Amino acid sequence: MLIREAVADDWRRIWPIWHRIVAAAETYAWDPDTSQEAARALWMGPAKRVYVAEDPGGAVVGSAYLTPNYGGPAAAVAGAGFMVDPDQGGRGIGRALAEHVLAAARAAGYRAMVFNAVVETNPAVKLWTSLGFRIIGTVPEAFEHPRHGRVGLHIMYKSLH
Repeated sequence: MLIREAVADDWRRIWPIWHRIVAAAETYAWDPDTSQEAARALWMGPAKRVYVAEDPGGAVVGSAYLTPNYGGPAAAVAGAGFMVDPDQGGRGIGRALAEHVLAAARAAGYRAMVFNAVVETNPAVKLWTSLGFRIIGTVPEAFEHPRHGRVGLHIMYKSLH
């Protein structure tokens, strides 16, 4: 698997994954009806370094972004987002993207990474904790999950130094 920085033309290959995941309304606190244009602005905005994971045949199987989570005096705290093609789960793509983005964050001088809204039923919580993230708070019943009803949103943190 190759992980590389995305180029503008990669959006057409990221969008089907993005749309499928967000439309399912199980793991992201974004509107399931987000248009492709709005989604592109959310995922590939100018403050974000975007990455894609490609399988050996060149198909995009996942994507991630790295961005400052805060600004000004708190700009040394990174934020990130990750999506893996649901048909490709269990192949280590999410872990590979996470390790790549964590290394890029350290290299860019970030001192920590925070996830602001991790749906508590998201299977990725197990991945994040295995990589050293801690749950530092949970907003109770903040997310309307289509199968589980009201569930919490975790705030997760990892020091990078």
